[in-house]
Amino acid sequence: MSKISVTATEFQTRAGLYIEQAAKSPVFITKHRRTARVLIDIDEYERLKARDTRQNHLTHALPDQWADALAGAEYGDADPELEALLKTDSG
Repeated sequence: MSKISVTATEFQTRAGLYIEQAAKSPVFITKHRRTARVLIDIDEYERLKARDTRQNHLTHALPDQWADALAGAEYGDADPELEALLKTDSG
């Protein structure tokens, strides 16, 4: 599989072609010589999404067990430089 890379202008001109090519290999779309987007097949997207297990939790919605673990955790000594910045900002 060779890497397919096209400019945004070229992609706009021949979108159908690159949509078909994305079924076989990712299509990297560049803007101002930098990769700006990647077009991938929907099956590949779904596969990647299924592997993404990251979640966010609002602190008030955390399970009690997690909240208790965080409340009792030992975080170690504070960074002196960070503490100095915090005192400067609040004072």
